[in-house]
Amino acid sequence: MNILDKIVLRKTEEVEQAKKLVSIKELENGAYYSRTPYSLREFMLADDRNGIIAEFKRRSPSKGVINDHSTVVEVTRDYAAAGASAISVLTDIDFFGGHPNDLLEAREATQVPLLRKDFMIDEYQIVEAKSLGADIILLIAAILTPLQINTFAKLAKSLGLNVLLEVHNLEELQRSINPNVDAIGVNNRNLGDFTVNIQTSFDLAREIPADFLKVSESAISDPKIINQLKSAGFNGFLIGENFMKTSDPGAAIRTFAGEMISV
Repeated sequence: MNILDKIVLRKTEEVEQAKKLVSIKELENGAYYSRTPYSLREFMLADDRNGIIAEFKRRSPSKGVINDHSTVVEVTRDYAAAGASAISVLTDIDFFGGHPNDLLEAREATQVPLLRKDFMIDEYQIVEAKSLGADIILLIAAILTPLQINTFAKLAKSLGLNVLLEVHNLEELQRSINPNVDAIGVNNRNLGDFTVNIQTSFDLAREIPADFLKVSESAISDPKIINQLKSAGFNGFLIGENFMKTSDPGAAIRTFAGEMISV
């Protein structure tokens, strides 16, 4: 059993527990459930935004603790102020040290699109994401069937949420493309063993239809790579560890964004 299998197994248990604690009706009565989500496309393509989806992540299964001192409020505020097009917030508890409350705090602190970064395996989580103030949900092709992707994406769109579909190879891309998806993310990290290879994005760029926003995820640590990815057709760049591993993630994204402009 690889890391991804272990995460999904635990996530199944976690979702069942959540359903017993908070009903769908209670989620629908949440403070943020009635708000209109921000448009990922609008922010991603805005001239005053840099295309970065900056991530708040405390730890990971492969690296252990990445940052246990920065708060979600200070980091997400700094990300937004630095021009991030969206902010990814890890809400997985056991493997990434996140919590649903992190999303609530980020929502209170920022006015940019928020991605609920988690392993979505149940419609309950999508309704929960809306209730927590998310604007975007992540659907990972490696753990979902085409039918699940279609069902989850339709539900998300009915709630006004944006959908980011994550793929790792051509087979996942070809079987998972769905008209209810807004963006397709190419994860340069193999979720089976957590190794990374930026070439994955370049290999899949031309295979993604022009209708979708294109996002390169993980293994982006050099501003020069951004220009190469843009030339390959990518609109967005999900970056987390590169900022979070520093003592000041806000300063790190400002420096990175400044170097993006100058290179």
